[in-house]
Parts: sequence; structure tokens; C-alpha cells
Amino acid sequence: MKKKRVTKKELWGTLLVLLTAIISGFSIIANKFFVVDIDPLLFTALRAFFIGITFLIISFYISKHNNKKFKQTSWKNLLVIGILGGSFAFWLFFSGLKLTLGSRAAFLHKTFPIYAIILAFIFLKEKITKQQLIAMGIMISGLIIMQLPKISGEIRLGDFLVLAATVLWAIENVISKKVMSNKESNWIVTFSRMFFGSLILFAIIFLTGKTNLLFSLTTQQIIYIAISGSLLFLYVLTWYWGLKFINLSKASTILLLAPVVSLILGVLWLKESISISQLIGSGLILIGAYFIILVKSEKRIKEI
Repeated sequence: MKKKRVTKKELWGTLLVLLTAIISGFSIIANKFFVVDIDPLLFTALRAFFIGITFLIISFYISKHNNKKFKQTSWKNLLVIGILGGSFAFWLFFSGLKLTLGSRAAFLHKTFPIYAIILAFIFLKEKITKQQLIAMGIMISGLIIMQLPKISGEIRLGDFLVLAATVLWAIENVISKKVMSNKESNWIVTFSRMFFGSLILFAIIFLTGKTNLLFSLTTQQIIYIAISGSLLFLYVLTWYWGLKFINLSKASTILLLAPVVSLILGVLWLKESISISQLIGSGLILIGAYFIILVKSEKRIKEI
């Protein structure tokens, strides 16, 4: 009976993270429709704040019958999650984005599974199978083939900032997975990541003298923030919920499907052309994803 329950959790977690990858790919296309000039720091802070409040309400509702457990929440770890993943990583990423090419930043961000797998192996004791490593290698190769024509050979300061942000997100996800493995609610983890992160971002906005931007938002900008915020809400909802049930190493690799989703939607909705390299790269990513999905989440030793 126990084996059946674990299988259901594995399936549910995999489906949720697959949905995360689809939402991520859709968001890239949606941003092409709703491009509005908003300060990146303010944009990120506003989205994170309202999403954080939403998850706080959800957390209170779910935990109202278990108030004792809610009070035992490890707020120290959750604060670290908000500081690393919800504020500093975003700040580094958007700062780097100003100093490098968008295509290069997108590629560097997609290297997230590499750091996540290494950290998950060391700190979460996740078992990384040969099948999983081969599948990830195939998917990374596909990503390189897809993105290589768009990436110039010049190395810029922004590249290192984006890379640092990606590593911070990997560290934050390791901490998130660890606290959820210790029976913490994924709703509380998501709230902490977004809300605490937003408070720090607002503090940065205040210290850098950008507070006046809050009162100069246009209707068009507010609508874009609402649309983008809704997509981000769905992204973090499915990601942390799915991460609760499957290994970080498996979940992070599934996210590599996002560029393929964007490519398909770009062809269908924006009538974009598709190159041979994109076809080959997408094929490799899909092949690798098939084998990743079959991987069963395991650990080398008992959960910490």
C-alpha cells in the first residue's frame, strides 16, 4: 500500500513540474505581447509582494485546523529562502540583464539544473542515476544547439551577475526542498520566498531613491504587472508544490522543456520561423525529458 502512495506522489509532483515548464514557456511568449517600460526592481517587488500576500492567506486557511504546527514553522530558514531567492537573486539577475544580451542571460539561467543537481547530491543526499545524468546531458546539448546561434562570443560583466543569480536560486531551492522534506508546508515556503523577498526589494527601492516610481505607474503598466504577476503566481504555485513530491534534481531538469514550449507557441501564435538547429535542439530536449520523467525520486540516505 505504501508503494502505491509513493508512486502517486511521484506522478503528481512530475505533472506539477511539467506544468511549471509549460507556464514558463508561455510566459516568455506572453512577455512579447505585454512589453511595457517598468523599472525591473519595482516590477519584481510589486509582483512578489502581492503573490506573497496571496500565499499567506492560503497558508492561514490551510493551517487553521493545525495552528500548533503553523507556530512551529522554521522561520529562520524561510527568511533565508526569501533573502536568497526572493530578493538578492532577482536583483543580481536584472542588474546583469542590463549589462548583457537577453539571449545570453536566458541561456545562463537555463544552466540552473547543473548547479541544482550538484547541490542536491551533496546537501540533500539525492541519488543521481546514470540515466538521469545522460538525459540531462542530452537536454543541455539540445539547449546549446537551440541557443548557440543567438549567443555572441564576447564575455560581459552581466554574464557573471546572471550566473551568480542562477546559483543563488539553486541554493534557495535546496533549502526549500530541505525544509519541505522536514514536513514544512509548500504554501508557507512559497509565501516566504515571495513576501520576505519583496520586503527586501522595497527596501532597496527606498534606499536607491526610486520610491516615486510607485506613484507614477500608468494603467497600462498596472495591467501588465497584474498579467505577469498571475503567470508568476501559477509558476511558483506549481513549482514548489511539485518540488514537495519529487527530487530537486529531477524537477530542475524538467524545466529545460520551457524553451521548447516557447518555440512551439512562437510558431503557432507569432508565426515565427523555425531553424534546423532549433528543430534538432528541441528534439534532443524532448528525448531527454522522456527519460527524466521516468526517473524515480530516491535518496542515498535518510532525509535530513
